[in-house]
Amino acid sequence: MRATAIHAPFDIRVEDVPDAAIRQPGDAVVRVVRACICGSDLWAYRGEAAREPGQRIGHEFLGVVEETGSEVSGLTAGDLVVAPFMWSDGVCEYCADGLTTSCVHGGFWGSVGSDGGQGEAVRVPFADATLVKLPAEALSDDRLLSALLALSDVMGTGHHAAIGAGVGPGTTVAVVGDGAVGLCGVLAAKRLGAERIIALGRHTARTDIARTFGATDVVAERGEAAVAAVRDLTRGQGAHAVIEAVGTEQSMRTAVGITRDGGAIGYVGVPHGSGTGLDLGEMFNRNIALRGGVAPVRSYIPELLPDILSGAIDPSPVFDHAVGLEGVPGGYKAMDERTALKVIVKL
Repeated sequence: MRATAIHAPFDIRVEDVPDAAIRQPGDAVVRVVRACICGSDLWAYRGEAAREPGQRIGHEFLGVVEETGSEVSGLTAGDLVVAPFMWSDGVCEYCADGLTTSCVHGGFWGSVGSDGGQGEAVRVPFADATLVKLPAEALSDDRLLSALLALSDVMGTGHHAAIGAGVGPGTTVAVVGDGAVGLCGVLAAKRLGAERIIALGRHTARTDIARTFGATDVVAERGEAAVAAVRDLTRGQGAHAVIEAVGTEQSMRTAVGITRDGGAIGYVGVPHGSGTGLDLGEMFNRNIALRGGVAPVRSYIPELLPDILSGAIDPSPVFDHAVGLEGVPGGYKAMDERTALKVIVKL
């Protein structure tokens, strides 16, 4: 089959690899229908996250079950399914607590020895626990497929940040980061009843999406100027809930600076750089809470799926550029150069 592999920084190739196949009785093989490129994939692309030459890449996909192992009972060939960005067994203590990303038998698509999502097919371990069945009729609805694909990562991750930040009815929310996760954080905050949502971003095409998703204000400044602008909008106090969706030292400093005393930061930006920007003394003195991390999106899919199917939320606008599988290397280049927000791969 054909699949995407990374060989070195800026060296993404689509090449022939062994076919995805059943290895364990709980496995399924899924033929990929939609995949995408994640902003976190860019750290490997740029050489800022280590990968072995030839390692698979891509962790967001949905598709059709082609084959199941002998112990798979909840899925059959022909089912349309979405996969969260990590597999999990569904029965360990962490899974029971909803923290599927800490599953003792879990793993990440594209890790060494596993299939990546940016390929023609994927072997899925613990298929019954990992995959979520979707309505078959979604296969004929291109927009709905895009919205459902967001459940594999960015919609659930934005929701995780909103939950961590304590978003609820009547709250003022600020979102640091205008990438796909930050935009989904805006959508999640609106869904959870936020009264005011301040989106921090300087790219008009992205902040336009933020407004569509529910942002009431946009702040284009960065650093101390952004902190001042958010405080001007909030009577000098800052936001009750702040979503941090970038992961740099500057973005975290901004997040702390715009949080209201007694508020919380939900952080889901993958940390990178030399520091975190956290001043624990300031956070202690101002009673600022910090919650977040790797989003257990498998636990959120059952809650978010009905709202996507009903049209109550529609994250599909975060996908602004489409390629076929052979066009994936160009998709990475487009995202790296910021000429694309998030690239969807149609197979």
